[in-house]
Amino acid sequence: MLLEVKNLSIEFVTENGIVRVVDKVSFQVDSGKTLGIVGESGCGKSVTALSIMRLLPKAKARIPEGQILFEGVDLLQLSDEKMREVRGNRIGMIFQEPMTSLNPVYTAGFQNAEAVRVHRPEFSGEQAKERAIALLTKVGIPEPERRFHSYPHEMSGGMRQRVMIAMALSCEPKLLVADEPTTALDVTIQAQILELVKELQKDLGMAVMLITHDLGVVAGSADDVLVMYAGKVAEFSDVKSLFRNPMHPYTRGLMASLPKPRVAGGRGRRAERLTGIPGSVPNFASLPKGCRFQDRCSLVKPPCREAEPSLEQKEPHHLASCFEV
Repeated sequence: MLLEVKNLSIEFVTENGIVRVVDKVSFQVDSGKTLGIVGESGCGKSVTALSIMRLLPKAKARIPEGQILFEGVDLLQLSDEKMREVRGNRIGMIFQEPMTSLNPVYTAGFQNAEAVRVHRPEFSGEQAKERAIALLTKVGIPEPERRFHSYPHEMSGGMRQRVMIAMALSCEPKLLVADEPTTALDVTIQAQILELVKELQKDLGMAVMLITHDLGVVAGSADDVLVMYAGKVAEFSDVKSLFRNPMHPYTRGLMASLPKPRVAGGRGRRAERLTGIPGSVPNFASLPKGCRFQDRCSLVKPPCREAEPSLEQKEPHHLASCFEV
């Protein structure tokens, strides 16, 4: 087991008091495998990823319970110095928006070489530069020697994302955390980025934690899927079982909201209207008693409003938190 998260809870200090935004979340990622984490914006996906990297703001965030075990070591118990040895070295991360994640006053090459120098102090400046150029080549950036001297604003969104991937892979990590790696990219570039991550994963044998709101991305990239809703795990399964038999009403709603391709010979037919999930995600400061999905669920029954369902195994390797399945 490479990464195992156990009963992780995360709280934020707000004007309205302490708000729990992730509640007793558990999952695991095996070496060489991809775990997809899916859910609407605000469900706790990115906060969970930042907690693994120990990048949550200390003044506003706290972790009252849980463990984050990486190669058997609890990252939450490491000193800041020891965690810096892990972050960017054994665990790499691709952030959501490369334009704000890259430093605008330094070249792409300098930032890549810096990532190498931090964790490989035995490298000379020239060796770090050679390594950075090799990484830019590996992620498919044209004319890498020239682009080494380019600033982020001189690059397209897809190229900046490739620079971020090169930085994340600079020390050949065992785990890559990819937080919405295709956000704001057009469909063609999205496909290229995802294919690139898969190729690099195969070459390096690393595990990937892929955070997204796009079930289509998960279907083509993940081995296992964790569906989150309002800070809790709604469903966990291998990807084939999830798409063959989604159990939680929220997962079914996400599936139903996917655009459906027209069949051959369907010219002139009106496109089917997308099916949305009614309502909105509840406010973390005033969560309902019982199931958090109750006000949006078509299967809701009186027990759903009285007690919160626990995550239980419904089929082999398939868990869901719902009384009605």
